Amino acid sequence: MSAQPPPSPEAGVPEGRTVLDERDIARALTRISHEILERNKGAADLVLLGIPSRGVPLARRVAARIAAVEGVEVPVGSLDVTMYRDDLRKHPARGPQHTEIPPGGIDGRTVVLVDDVLYSGRTVRAALDAMNDIGRPDVVRLAVLVDRGHRDLPIRADHVGKNLPSARTERVAVRLSELDGVEGVWIS
Repeated sequence: MSAQPPPSPEAGVPEGRTVLDERDIARALTRISHEILERNKGAADLVLLGIPSRGVPLARRVAARIAAVEGVEVPVGSLDVTMYRDDLRKHPARGPQHTEIPPGGIDGRTVVLVDDVLYSGRTVRAALDAMNDIGRPDVVRLAVLVDRGHRDLPIRADHVGKNLPSARTERVAVRLSELDGVEGVWIS
């Protein structure tokens, strides 16, 4: 099977107002990376788990920035939460994604969950449940590119790229070059 070319940037640009462009995202991820290092006092025992789909490339980008600063490769994995969601009846689920836990696992480690948008908190709750089936981290933290508010659950991000107050009727669209061929955050 041959690899598909990435979609053209014009095809992936959502309608609406641009909130973050490519440079804004890069700056936000650099800040998040430094905050993670400061809070963890370095990269020791750190594992980044991206929540598919866009949390995975974001976690890889954060890991690359941490490696550039600390000179240490931080393990990166992915954590699919599809079957742990409590709202499957209301929202048709996409097919299950791949879960990949780095060698060494998560037991006794500091795990930073990475996602693109924090909204109701249900995805994060599902991620916590999924992690319980995999191991027992020492500490779990949350890093998100965008926090748009409107929690249904008492969940707060530890590291936020952009707080974006929004109405429930508005849509926030994140596009990343690795998946979409275009980079940015839009609100409509």
